Amino acid sequence: MFKEIPELYVTQQDGSLPTTVVAGGAPGESGISIFCTRFEGAMHLNATSLRHHIICFQFSGESRFECRIADQRLSHRPSAGSLAICPAGADCAADSDRSVDAILVIVDPGRFSLTAAENSALSAELIARLSGYDQALLKLARKLVSESTSGYPNGPLFWNEAAGRFISDLVDHHSSAVEGDVRGRLGKEALKGLKDYIVAHLDESIEVAALAKIAGRSPFHFTRVFAKSVGTTPHRYVVHLRLQRAIALVRDGQSGLAEIAASTGFGFGAFTAFRLRSSPTDQGQDSRNLHDASRSSH
Repeated sequence: MFKEIPELYVTQQDGSLPTTVVAGGAPGESGISIFCTRFEGAMHLNATSLRHHIICFQFSGESRFECRIADQRLSHRPSAGSLAICPAGADCAADSDRSVDAILVIVDPGRFSLTAAENSALSAELIARLSGYDQALLKLARKLVSESTSGYPNGPLFWNEAAGRFISDLVDHHSSAVEGDVRGRLGKEALKGLKDYIVAHLDESIEVAALAKIAGRSPFHFTRVFAKSVGTTPHRYVVHLRLQRAIALVRDGQSGLAEIAASTGFGFGAFTAFRLRSSPTDQGQDSRNLHDASRSSH
């Protein structure tokens, strides 16, 4: 698991990697991976220039922890279930001289930014926390661990919805608005107008030029400003909204897959293969034509 996050270095007392009890991340656009780990004898964690947000819940009881995030330091004995939050881009470290059971939740910063935009919290930044408690977040983390342990008995949609609630709670309770100059970013009303247009035209071809015109910018400048504001490209944002609509229709159970594919702008073949695999935070190709190219095969 830790090979996937090379900037994160973890060892237990004997210098080896801790035991990964459960590792999970159902197919879909959740933006979350979750790991239940056990550090035998001691815990040593160090990370430099993180590319992901990391939320750590520990269950070691009265063990003493020496923690650091950037230039903040804390020596304490937290109760079981406490959390620490290390935002992407930060350097952090945590050490304990006893065995530690922990849940590590790895969050894609792009997915966090997209959720913040959806929650009208444009440009929200995750707050670094050396210690704290959030029972709602812990409950969701345990639910994701349980699903992973059991092989996703409730399906990928259940996982993605729980993961989405986890990120939404992070945005609502553990983020702050960017202070200072907001030039070069979209405002809330501008994003609302763009979203309203996209949702109203999901079954059509949606071009960058049309979105740029709504925002009153050139296509090139619009793409840069949009990515800076929302955390993903216009293309991936449109795909995200298509998938959100498709998932809602699948859950409703009143439409066949072909009808859902047509009403959300996906080709049927692409939709069935793509609907639970694509991630809106993937900084993939940014096309002038934001309509799924596979639809042209109809």
